Amino acid sequence: MTERGGVRTAILSGSPFEEQIGYARAVVDGDRVHVSGTTGFDYTAMTISEDVVEQAEQCLRNVGAALEEAGASFADVVRVRYLLPDRDDFEPCWPVLRRYFGEVRPAATMMVCGLADPRMRIEIEVCARKGSGSGV
Repeated sequence: MTERGGVRTAILSGSPFEEQIGYARAVVDGDRVHVSGTTGFDYTAMTISEDVVEQAEQCLRNVGAALEEAGASFADVVRVRYLLPDRDDFEPCWPVLRRYFGEVRPAATMMVCGLADPRMRIEIEVCARKGSGSGV
């Protein structure tokens, strides 16, 4: 698919949700990478931890895999959104989030909202611009 003269590429992770709902894990549009809201499912085993911090770690492994396939890294992330059903779950995740984004300092928003599956305790969405990172 072309858009604004460039190539738009969909990146699929193999999650059954992508097929069932009709979306891609990420879309690369020129130098921009848009990673869909990503939960703590281990898509190879289709399991999810009950622990929100472990879910945050898995979210970021999933996001990192999409960024890598897109030719980007966490250093290129310019925007991150955190979605949680329970605001009290956010602070325990801060050390994990700081490890990935503390040096990068993307614009960030946390929203409290319902997620698609009651087992999901956090969802993370990022936008990146390839080559914008400081090499972190």
